[in-house]
Amino acid sequence: MLSIGALRAHLLAARLAGPVATTRENSLRSYRLFAARDPRVTLGLDAEWVWGERDLLRLMADKCGVSPDPACVSGSDVIDPELTLAGLEAFADRLAAAAKRRAPVLFGTGHPHRLLGFYAELADALSAVGCPVLTPAQGRCVDITTRFGVRTYSIDYVRRVALVREPGVRGADDVTGAHTHSPLPVRAVLEEAADRHGLLPELVIGDHGWVCGAGQLGIEAIGLADTDDPALFVGEAEGRVSVAVPLDDAVHSDYYRPLTRYVLNQARLSH
Repeated sequence: MLSIGALRAHLLAARLAGPVATTRENSLRSYRLFAARDPRVTLGLDAEWVWGERDLLRLMADKCGVSPDPACVSGSDVIDPELTLAGLEAFADRLAAAAKRRAPVLFGTGHPHRLLGFYAELADALSAVGCPVLTPAQGRCVDITTRFGVRTYSIDYVRRVALVREPGVRGADDVTGAHTHSPLPVRAVLEEAADRHGLLPELVIGDHGWVCGAGQLGIEAIGLADTDDPALFVGEAEGRVSVAVPLDDAVHSDYYRPLTRYVLNQARLSH
């Protein structure tokens, strides 16, 4: 079993925590956009409280460990590894609770190139103990606004993890799918789950709009988030996201494997 010390060292060595690749400029820009309720960064969360830039900076300092100093405007952002470890512990607790009651679950990612393997192993483990892993709305098209205009994507599943891709595009399982922040895919998936299958997930696991979109609709959601993704941490502060784990969400996919093992061990789901 991976020790806390070994995992902490891995987080720092892989730059999942500590100084990360996400820049301070990008994070501050996201806080400004969130304060202005820009849907590109609210990720489907309709915040109930008023969040100004300074409020968000204080929140992210508390939740992630970024510098609370508004005069710090450049360089690499920083994530406190102790907050990542605490987040992973809470994340594992929610998985264990779902496993205990054999709850239906849904996995979805806007970072398939990086995080697909992490979620897929969790899906396998929950399925093995009797949790239905839902896969509704496969092939359904969703129009998503991007920086290039509105583009049509289709919902697909790889190893029971939802993602979106441009219609007609399909690659190898580990390099497939498109990056997205949109909550529209999870809304479409949940709509079909309710209307055609009569079974909604009791827990949604993922990132970006998959988590915030589900949490906004009242479904328990947990996920991973970087320092430039304030929406998940706002959702956690307001009680609509159960757990937001602070870490860099765009490092090499292999670097998440020790996190998978740790979470499964903590949730008592490892084989």
